[in-house]
Amino acid sequence: MRGVAPFWIDPNDTTYRFPDVSLALNEPDGLLAIGGSLNPQRLVSAYRHGIFPWYNEDQPILWWSPDPRAVLFPRKLHVSRSLRKTLSKNPFVVTMDKAFSQVINACSAPRPTQQGTWISPEMKAAYLKMHALGHAHSVECWQDHELVGGLYGLAFGKVFFGESMFSRVTDASKVAFVHFVQQLQSWGFLMIDCQVESEHLISLGAELIPRAQFVHMLENLCYLPADSSLWQFQNEFPQSDDQQTSGSGTTIIGNK
Repeated sequence: MRGVAPFWIDPNDTTYRFPDVSLALNEPDGLLAIGGSLNPQRLVSAYRHGIFPWYNEDQPILWWSPDPRAVLFPRKLHVSRSLRKTLSKNPFVVTMDKAFSQVINACSAPRPTQQGTWISPEMKAAYLKMHALGHAHSVECWQDHELVGGLYGLAFGKVFFGESMFSRVTDASKVAFVHFVQQLQSWGFLMIDCQVESEHLISLGAELIPRAQFVHMLENLCYLPADSSLWQFQNEFPQSDDQQTSGSGTTIIGNK
């Protein structure tokens, strides 16, 4: 594509191509394109090229690829002393792909520090479809049988692309994230895309890398073979009497 960012993408385009991410704007950081659609083919192409949609309900679809990029390498996961105390004192039931729609609904709820939400009904419908296709996954954190935290994102090859997380109880999303990262590492995942820097993510071990390096890594990692039978926790821990669950896909955090 020729021209200057942000580029226009025809919603009816079926090539699902994007401009080179090096053409994205510096201000606002990473804005690359406008338009297109949120159908599965477009989303798969976007994530594999280091691009993600992010826009408000009153805006057209905006496509971003910020530079630098926030990522977390599973082997560099950082668990603070205070979080370790939470893990040992407050057990949660943590599951995977058990309540995707509930997680994305919770992530879309307004927050005290934000005005509105970027997870519109259109976005929800798109990621629910990606979940049905096996691309999008959720991690749930339960306490007393209530959903109190979690996260969702997409997986391609050996990369997990985090989208959003929420917490209704202190450290619930962190507990879910820590165990999920440990599970991803055991499956051979090599990188987690965190998109943009935040104090929360940095505290867990995220770091910034140049966009060019990120995209180069995607060219290899997104196409590594992945086991489609994954997406359930493989290691279970002793369960407390009031937090027992049955079946696969569940683990207890805090009673290690």
